[in-house]
Amino acid sequence: MKILSILVIIQRSNGDVFLSSSLLNQLHQHFNPNSIDLLVNDDTVSIAKTLSNIKQIHTFSYDRKKNQRWRQEINIIKKIYRKYDLSINLTASDRSVLYACIASKYSISAIEKNNKKSWWKKLMLSKSYNFDTNKHIILNNLEPLTHLGVTLNNKQPIPSYSKDSESSINSKLLTLGIKNFIIFHPSAQYQYKIYPADLRSKLLEMLNRLNLPIIVTGGVNIIDSKIKKEIPILSNVFNWIGETSIDEYIALSEKSLCYVGMDTLNMHIAAAQNKPIFALFGPTNLSMWAPWSNEIQSATIENKPIQTYGNITIFQGDMPCVACGNAGCGGNGKSDCLEKIIPMKVFDSVRSWHLNYKINK
Repeated sequence: MKILSILVIIQRSNGDVFLSSSLLNQLHQHFNPNSIDLLVNDDTVSIAKTLSNIKQIHTFSYDRKKNQRWRQEINIIKKIYRKYDLSINLTASDRSVLYACIASKYSISAIEKNNKKSWWKKLMLSKSYNFDTNKHIILNNLEPLTHLGVTLNNKQPIPSYSKDSESSINSKLLTLGIKNFIIFHPSAQYQYKIYPADLRSKLLEMLNRLNLPIIVTGGVNIIDSKIKKEIPILSNVFNWIGETSIDEYIALSEKSLCYVGMDTLNMHIAAAQNKPIFALFGPTNLSMWAPWSNEIQSATIENKPIQTYGNITIFQGDMPCVACGNAGCGGNGKSDCLEKIIPMKVFDSVRSWHLNYKINK
């Protein structure tokens, strides 16, 4: 089968879109198609635009679904109907499976293990595979390649960024006289994944003792804006929350020495750049969402208060319920396990890395 045009459908979050890059790169290398297009939710377009080898991005809006449901569906169908030689869907939702079937005669998609939900999808799709929540998202995303006879490469490619973003970051760093620095990223998409403010301040005060510039990063949403006001004023801390685009953040992260912070998209960006990672995890399922280490081409599946694999160190609360996978304890948006992560433990790990870095420099 000659494949000249490919549509990849990813109707989930920023992290899912970013962690599709290994699949996209291998599709490009193996088939060398004229085009690889994406269909993503409109709130993930910014990260989708940073992915390599993408020609066009189609979008679905949940806001438009409320007011213009059928008009939006008709427009999307017109844009993708039988326009592709191959369609790959990375999520098991009914809508995204139908998009895959509409886009190409040859369609591959993730489906639910529950046959009551997925039987009709198996009939419509050319190939299907079970989306496995006990397997890392990168490995889930690479599963379609096994149906295409492509030998898998489990490395996450280093993300690209524009020259304009690089120039902008270089200018900001030069103005402040910053050369070597670490990134501290205190925010996440959801409140239940965020380290408590008092513990965060204690950790920053300890990190400040390293006499190494600490650039605090984040976006412009409500959660990030609140955190920006809570960051303590310290001699080595530079509060850049809300001051970089996604593309600029990728450039900034590439220039950093390491990442310290929460379980979120920015952590996965730093991991893809092969940075030392010191990540604080709450209830998130590690087997699927732990930072991927290119160094050992795997990620952890175990829950431990502190663990290191490859270039990654993860901190979790020492509680029997970790990691529960819930959106906070009792659904209240607050995770008690994050309060069990001791700032000194995190600092000791970062300090040990920094000492080795200075010795080996």
